[in-house]
Amino acid sequence: MTALTVKDLLEAKGKRQLAYVQVAREEEAIAASDAGMDMIGTAFVPERAHFAKAVPTSHFQFGMPWGKHANATEVLRDAMAAMQAGAQSVYCGMSPQIIEGLAREGVPVICHVGLVPPKATWTGGYKAVGKTLDQAKMVWQQVQDFEAAGAFAVELEVVAADLASGISQRTSMLTISLGSGGGCDAQYLFSADLLGENRGHIPRHAKTYRNFAADRDRMQAERVSAYKEYIADVTTGAFPEAGHVVTIDAQTLRKVWDT
Repeated sequence: MTALTVKDLLEAKGKRQLAYVQVAREEEAIAASDAGMDMIGTAFVPERAHFAKAVPTSHFQFGMPWGKHANATEVLRDAMAAMQAGAQSVYCGMSPQIIEGLAREGVPVICHVGLVPPKATWTGGYKAVGKTLDQAKMVWQQVQDFEAAGAFAVELEVVAADLASGISQRTSMLTISLGSGGGCDAQYLFSADLLGENRGHIPRHAKTYRNFAADRDRMQAERVSAYKEYIADVTTGAFPEAGHVVTIDAQTLRKVWDT
């Protein structure tokens, strides 16, 4: 199996649904790749910079952390570093002007419209976007602006499903749905939601396939129990046992004290 290139992804547009997951740990990236995930992403931070090379057979995307970059030069420098680290594409939630600078240098960029968390105050907070005429027109205009800037893909986050489907049919970009329905080209979930790692609110758009939070609670309880048993063994002298130590024969030991 070889990693899907940007060309491969665009050729799949309208032909099949792609599966895309955002991970936070290397073992998650490896598991997603082993499962046959089409696209895997994570934030481009130092402790994750090696993730892409750990999964060479998967299309890997590094995200440019929102708020880290003050200008086009800074984000371009990080984007190029991400590509050198093995990414096939990058995510950038900044303006079309910034996206244009990246695209001009050949960096494949995924842009972001709809509910963009750092900008949610402009659309009314953490709620669906595109249910009114004004908002729907705004989302569609933003998509067109990003397409003109050279982005190859757009993440549509919690956009009204019919609107997202219509946009997908009208843009050459790969459309990625995070809570925006099945009419897009790819479906996107965070690994933490997919694996049930969150104990609190689970987004409406997320589907949980496992309950890792409960597993971790069980593991933590087992840790506490094991530590208690160890403390008890130390207190009573049950640890260490003969098998945990080495000995010296009695004759040699006597000679130590006799010298």
